[in-house]
Amino acid sequence: MERGRIYLMQEGKLLAELTYTDEGDYYNVDHTFVDECLRGQGVAAQLMAAYQSLLEKEQRKSTATCSYALKWAEKHKEYATYWM
Repeated sequence: MERGRIYLMQEGKLLAELTYTDEGDYYNVDHTFVDECLRGQGVAAQLMAAYQSLLEKEQRKSTATCSYALKWAEKHKEYATYWM
């Protein structure tokens, strides 16, 4: 994890990534990626769970322009207070 990015690298290869931008009062998830070798294993959901933990830790709100992140937020109503 680094500022603006949560990712998984293995042997120098990017396998999964979520990127977000700081929009001042909130964050915006703008991209998620999971390599074909990991698709269907819940990796994108794990990225979102890590991102949600970041929101809770920093007491920030979020929006998303990434379609996967939007769907995840809609599905997980228990975190609605963190999503705009």
